[in-house]
Amino acid sequence: MKKIMALVLIMLVLPLLFACTHTNSIQQRGELVVGMAADMPPFAMTTKDGKIIGFDPDLAQYMADSMGVNLKIKTMPFSELLPALEGHKVDMAISSITMTARRNLKVAFVGPYFTSGKAFLTKRKAIASAKKGSDINNPNATFVTLKGSTSQEFVEAVMPRAKLVLAKTYDEAVDMVIQDKVDAMVADYPICVVSVFRYPRKGLVSIITPLTYEPLGIALNPNDTLLLNWVENFINARRDSGDLEILKNRWFGDSGMLPGYIKSSNTCIFSSGRVVFYRPDGRGPEWTRP
Repeated sequence: MKKIMALVLIMLVLPLLFACTHTNSIQQRGELVVGMAADMPPFAMTTKDGKIIGFDPDLAQYMADSMGVNLKIKTMPFSELLPALEGHKVDMAISSITMTARRNLKVAFVGPYFTSGKAFLTKRKAIASAKKGSDINNPNATFVTLKGSTSQEFVEAVMPRAKLVLAKTYDEAVDMVIQDKVDAMVADYPICVVSVFRYPRKGLVSIITPLTYEPLGIALNPNDTLLLNWVENFINARRDSGDLEILKNRWFGDSGMLPGYIKSSNTCIFSSGRVVFYRPDGRGPEWTRP
């Protein structure tokens, strides 16, 4: 009986010991290690000189500064982020990760720190303006998504008759659309819109009517209770102080990568460098903005 009680006690105490040890190790090594896929503009992207910039890197830097440690970003394909977290190769993952019930069974989440939704990036306006995935659920359509993403799950669940191609990076996926290898890419709408502006002469279009609700969260090890509590308090404080909104405006507002007029419109299609606003009744363009 004593052995059983001792075993139960060890099982209860070990997670707490790990939490303290892991959180303290961040302080001891003076470094916060964050896993990130650095090809998801405007959330995260890599400049020509190798610098990682975007909404998520800025958020991670704020956290490191608040801890009084340096920030180390470990870049990897999106599908490898959560396995890296589970394998204790990173302290957390911040990379436009949707908080889902399935993922939450393996890792803990704090958030949402941003709310997004799925959209199409395509050369075909009929696809870009689809109000729901089932409108284009046919065997003649081919879509590309990021491997291991909720976009993949969305296509598999809502458009099962369509062909699905998986890509390791968004650059690879966007190139497939440009090269007409697929009919469309399914991704979070900010990524689709930025892709239109990045390639203004490729005939790409997208629409700012999210097809799904995508709450983005910070993924952490569920056993690290102290770090979980710290990150939750950090996000709440940043949200309440308005700092999180300032950060959003930096990347999604008037002076950011996504112009401010995107935020106030739910029915606009972007094509070849022009922004075309459509009437709510869908009868045609109301006005255009160069």
